[in-house]
Amino acid sequence: MSAAAALQRSPGPVADESGQRSGGRQFFNAGTDAWMVKVFPGEFYVTANPDEVLVTVLGSCVAACIRDPLAAIGGMNHFMLPHHSSGTWGEDLRSARFGNFAMEKLLNELVKAGCARERMEIKVFGGANVTDTRNAIGSENAEFVLRYLADEGLRCSAQDLGGTLPRRIHYYPTTGRVVRKLLGTSERYAIDRQEHDYGNRLLHQQPSGEIQLFGETE
Repeated sequence: MSAAAALQRSPGPVADESGQRSGGRQFFNAGTDAWMVKVFPGEFYVTANPDEVLVTVLGSCVAACIRDPLAAIGGMNHFMLPHHSSGTWGEDLRSARFGNFAMEKLLNELVKAGCARERMEIKVFGGANVTDTRNAIGSENAEFVLRYLADEGLRCSAQDLGGTLPRRIHYYPTTGRVVRKLLGTSERYAIDRQEHDYGNRLLHQQPSGEIQLFGETE
């Protein structure tokens, strides 16, 4: 398939922070012969397509990559805060930018797609404290996702959490393969600034998920 075909492919079922389907940011990578699907903050994506790779960039945010190996269906979410607190980013409790809803929504969508909870393979990434801040949002996100899984009786098969550097994640949902790349100092400050600006925009409007953490080529 040629790269030009990327313009003709129908958008995949990326869901936005309210759980509504939104247009997928997809492009065809001729080098890997795969469709790259970008998952932005406040979104989740579920697929059974073996030629799709889910891509995200994480600073203080966390992404859970979950699949059912038998069903060969998997997905990813991307959340910015552990849970809703009054006065923070509006009053929308049911938003995938918050970890509690992001995890619930992804798990529910996987089950609806045919996955079994007892077979789920779960890998979590992100939660870096990318700036010298006392808030340590990254640590809070990392602690939250592990606690959530423990409370739900779900085993975490792999984790790469914490530290001070952002990460780029490539997740292959039908096989479970993950390629993780730590990003450098220059990306560290850029991603922190973008996450901060994105959070500020949420104070004033419903987010679109369009935070430019990705280039057009991978």
